[in-house]
Amino acid sequence: MVLVGGITRLTDSGLSMTDWHIITEVIPPLNEQQWEAAFDEYKQFPEYQKINSNYDFQLEDYKFIYFWEWFHRLLGRLLGVVFIIPFIYFWVTKKLDKETLKNCFVLLFLGGFQGFLGWYMVKSGLVDNPYVSHYRLAMHLITAFITFAFTFWVALNLIYPKKEPEYISFRNLLRFTYFILIIQIVWGAFVAGLNAGLIHNTWPLMNDGKLIHESVFIEQQPVWRNFIEGKSGVQFIHRYLAYVVVALILIIWVKAKQLTLTFAQQQSVNWLLILVGVQFVLGIFTLLYAVPLSLGVLHQIGAFFLLAGMTFSLHRFSR
Repeated sequence: MVLVGGITRLTDSGLSMTDWHIITEVIPPLNEQQWEAAFDEYKQFPEYQKINSNYDFQLEDYKFIYFWEWFHRLLGRLLGVVFIIPFIYFWVTKKLDKETLKNCFVLLFLGGFQGFLGWYMVKSGLVDNPYVSHYRLAMHLITAFITFAFTFWVALNLIYPKKEPEYISFRNLLRFTYFILIIQIVWGAFVAGLNAGLIHNTWPLMNDGKLIHESVFIEQQPVWRNFIEGKSGVQFIHRYLAYVVVALILIIWVKAKQLTLTFAQQQSVNWLLILVGVQFVLGIFTLLYAVPLSLGVLHQIGAFFLLAGMTFSLHRFSR
């Protein structure tokens, strides 16, 4: 789901379906007449009128972007079915303890809320501006990641029913790092939503060999808006927050060496170090090559696995 969502964003496919029908749009257009009707409807909206109409954008091009948005929505529906049917069965047959049942209701809410945020995001690009709001994109992405992380946490509760030795100060360090990683993922969504990865495609310095390019401070007024709405400012935050995440995980790994850990605890910390290293390298190459589809998707998936690693580590050190 996250993989296809990344492809949908990077291929600018998210605005290809201009309406939201829970049941009927499960089946895509099946003949040329239906495709022409869908294409004609798409032509009434800003993305075609202000962008694609300037190019030789034909029905076959529309079919390509339609597929990815349709497939993304279809996977969302399948996720709902895969969750709800077994959940009802286990609930009715009293297979779930109170804690797991409560967690499953939270998951049910998160899944529904995520679907709502998907449409809320798409809606922002169907009015005047042919781009979705990068704020709504970030909400949609981070809610997907949090929904996954909570799902994983519930699964870990079942896989590891017995808690491991806890180290309170170490757990607090993990919690702080988890929070910073969430912030980093949000700014990654800002970068994607503003296409901020298409500028300053040099590393380790920004353009003109500067640690901080002057454009970081001048795109928006007042200055603070540069860091949430300016392309240079948003990329600057995402660039340098990556160093903070790497440093924190290195600290976690070093401090873990000083503790007496179980096998699962030690493995969770080791995986963190591997995952953050891979993600950091992917981020560099994604920037240097100006966000090609393959690297952009891999970078998003890398964030997904890094969050999984952080969730696993925090679980192994929690009460």
